[in-house]
Amino acid sequence: MNPMLALRQYQKVGAHAQTSEASPHRLVQMLMEGGLDRIAQAKGALERKDIATKCSSIGKAIGIIGGLREGLDLDNSADMVGELDSLYSYMMRRLAEANVKSDPKILDEVAGLLRTVKEGWDGIADPGPQF
Repeated sequence: MNPMLALRQYQKVGAHAQTSEASPHRLVQMLMEGGLDRIAQAKGALERKDIATKCSSIGKAIGIIGGLREGLDLDNSADMVGELDSLYSYMMRRLAEANVKSDPKILDEVAGLLRTVKEGWDGIADPGPQF
């Protein structure tokens, strides 16, 4: 038995259990954490000159931010929702640019932006289950 394969399977089961029990607020936090993790993985891959992993990690980060963007309630007239939509769009474009240019500074920029959004989200109290 391959121990790394077993570990990955365990992590998948653990992640599935977490997401099936998580509130919508927690799911957004998990997406943001996942996006930051993928950006960090991309930066590490870039330093190691591992182009395939860099591309894959950036692609996953773009997908996660796209998912966050799709989750916005654009029918909501709040200015903040429109600004967040624009910010997510900007982050996705910058990640694509970082991928093409292999630029770690752009990865740092996007990670900083996402971290700021996450800190704001973390500051919002989780309303808990809605009945």
